Amino acid sequence: MLQTMTKGGLQLFGVLLVLVVCLAAAAEGKNVIYKDPRKNTESRVRDLLSRMTLEEKIGQMAQIDRAEATEEIMRDYSIGSVLSGGGSVPRERATVEDWVEMVNRLQTGSVSSRLGIPMIYGIDAVHGNNNVYKATIFPHNVGLGATRDPQLVKKIGEATALETRATGINYAFAPCIAVCRDPRWGRCFESYSEDPKIVKDMTDIILGLQGDVPQDYPKSYPYVGGKTKVAACAKHFVGDGGTVHGKDESNTVIDWEELLRIHMPAYYPSILMGVSTVMVSYSSLNGEKMHANRVLVTNFLKGTLNFKGFVISDSEGIDRITNPPHSNYTYSVLMGVGAGIDMVMIPNNHTEFIDTLTYLVKNGFIPMDRIDDAVTRILRVKFAMGLFEDPWADLSLADQLGSKAHRDLAREAVRKSLVLLKNDGPLLPLPKKATRILVAGTHANNIGNQCGGWTITWQGKSGNITTGTTILEAIISVVDPTTEVVYNENPDAEFMRSNEFSYAIVVVGEYPYAEYDGDSADLTIPEPGPATITAVCGSVKCVMVLVSGRPLVVEPYLPLMDAFVAAWFPGSEGQGVSDVLFGDYEFTGKLPRTWFKTVDQLPMNVGDSHYDPLFPFGFGLTATQPIADS
Repeated sequence: MLQTMTKGGLQLFGVLLVLVVCLAAAAEGKNVIYKDPRKNTESRVRDLLSRMTLEEKIGQMAQIDRAEATEEIMRDYSIGSVLSGGGSVPRERATVEDWVEMVNRLQTGSVSSRLGIPMIYGIDAVHGNNNVYKATIFPHNVGLGATRDPQLVKKIGEATALETRATGINYAFAPCIAVCRDPRWGRCFESYSEDPKIVKDMTDIILGLQGDVPQDYPKSYPYVGGKTKVAACAKHFVGDGGTVHGKDESNTVIDWEELLRIHMPAYYPSILMGVSTVMVSYSSLNGEKMHANRVLVTNFLKGTLNFKGFVISDSEGIDRITNPPHSNYTYSVLMGVGAGIDMVMIPNNHTEFIDTLTYLVKNGFIPMDRIDDAVTRILRVKFAMGLFEDPWADLSLADQLGSKAHRDLAREAVRKSLVLLKNDGPLLPLPKKATRILVAGTHANNIGNQCGGWTITWQGKSGNITTGTTILEAIISVVDPTTEVVYNENPDAEFMRSNEFSYAIVVVGEYPYAEYDGDSADLTIPEPGPATITAVCGSVKCVMVLVSGRPLVVEPYLPLMDAFVAAWFPGSEGQGVSDVLFGDYEFTGKLPRTWFKTVDQLPMNVGDSHYDPLFPFGFGLTATQPIADS
């Protein structure tokens, strides 16, 4: 009897214990502030931060490339973010389904960690979701600067956000708000203009990417308006466009007043628009690496400007604090994190970063309040993005990738970006009905050349790399059916002598490039462009369409051509070029940059005492009259 009673009592006790544990867990769940969407963001951040170990905090400060990431790494190290570096894709010509599956797989690891903190996935969506096959490729920023149209740029931001979210990605490393002061810089096409006012105006793209900030939303705090929007990134802080001789990642020599006047203005509205992140520049300022510049990153950006999002390094940016890079990684981590960098784009060796930063904190070289500031900012962005309520990607926006509406928008952007610089005769607009016309040049029928760098891969690539309409295809589609269109990529003098044409369209320019690979000391049109111009324009009436990321040396060829159009890197929608060549729309673009005569004049920007341009900043023609800025 005693034995039976004891057994029954134990059973009853077990049931009661399970019940008590369940009730306690439920009660605790109600009290877990960071999981409660009814609580304000700052309360949720404080609560979650208080529960985190040092290891979990440092994990949140790490961003790694998708090629290094696994579910287990995301879970075990509490990694804060994953990125696709230029050309880092699930597979060649990956589909929307491939992207979404990959993002969710990695997110599964993150949410299964002890505290279930979701990760952010970042990508260089700098002219559309440009790493992704079949995405709409918009004109690069220099072309958008020629439009002088902030509302158009905002729409492009909206379209880019939709196409980025379509692939499950929620963070775009855009916009670049550099003010390029020397076209020899290989990133000049990423800059809207040499004029800080135009760059400042174009920050409206942030509202397109992230959404319009509600009136009652706290100023300078990160804002992302739901699952059709992405976190944006203003870059590269600061002075990246002012390096000596335009050398990428080099030194900007400038006094404080000029820094504030030229390179800082676009950051003010960006922060007020709730930009989620700011990326630090590889470059130095008066000899001090920006990745180690505590005065500007912590004191000015976070202090004076009251920026409340997180600061992210560029890829291996802290490694390059030393020369040679990575020669003293402990020092680099100490200086970079100490300067105020919150998230480090490592991107390949997460254990080295985590171990190094852990050592520096545990041994008192970096205070815990610096770590807590970094993680607070990262979590603030994640809560603003709604990731704790819904961390998952889905296929609900799959039809947005490369949609007709977005391609129509890109086509509009192309035609508004083109700048007519010469029109003798006038030759333009071209007649659609002609006996026989010639289309020539390396860039006339090449979608890769047309799009430039940061397209499918980091450097971009010539050839049939993605979907779109080449300039040749656009011309063929718009001319009268009776007009014979002859295409010859590089006709010689003999070909021109043995053929007759009503007129010719020559499309030449720069081949794709990005960053330091695009630095150029001479800024000449690459061969065989000059040979094509000489052969064709010396034989028949011609319009030369220059595809480039910046002004190039054209003065020697100007007398040969009847009309000259700057097309920048127009992207995937070549119909925007034919729209204005044949007069369906008028030219409205104006130079966002000064067009120099010779490289010996550089740097030369509007307002300089030695200003003597071939075409001044703001210049542009219509078919009938100048539309230059006053």
